[in-house]
Amino acid sequence: MAAAGAVRLRRAASALLLQSPRLPVRELSAPARLYHKKVVDHYENPRNVGSLDKTSKNVGTGLVGAPACGDVMKLQIQVDEKGKIVDARFKTFGCGSAIASSSLATEWVKGKTVEEALTIKNTDIAKELCLPPVKLHCSRKEGMRNSSLNRLEAY
Repeated sequence: MAAAGAVRLRRAASALLLQSPRLPVRELSAPARLYHKKVVDHYENPRNVGSLDKTSKNVGTGLVGAPACGDVMKLQIQVDEKGKIVDARFKTFGCGSAIASSSLATEWVKGKTVEEALTIKNTDIAKELCLPPVKLHCSRKEGMRNSSLNRLEAY
């Protein structure tokens, strides 16, 4: 008897939720993925979006795509005569996590030497943004970062 009562209560609760104007049926089918406020901030207010003069001898450009999710990211850095990164810009086509990761990466590399910037790992970026493991690939910029910095080795 108690089991039958529990079933009736579950059905009643489900019916109430389905009738609620504040909770559409489509939201019941899967839980919403919530992003950390740091990801949302960098996505809604990205820092350092744009391009630098790619013909300048002290500007390195890297381009990488992430086949796992279709993200395409371009990172450019400008280095002074002492090897310090004085500016960084990015353009990213992809998910919010990829855009936020690119934005944070440009903030972190500014003011660092090329060698210091090379020590930044995608796991550091993911940790700072509190990315879930499923989004770790969005912070992976080693190929892009290295191609930007390798162009500047002779500088």
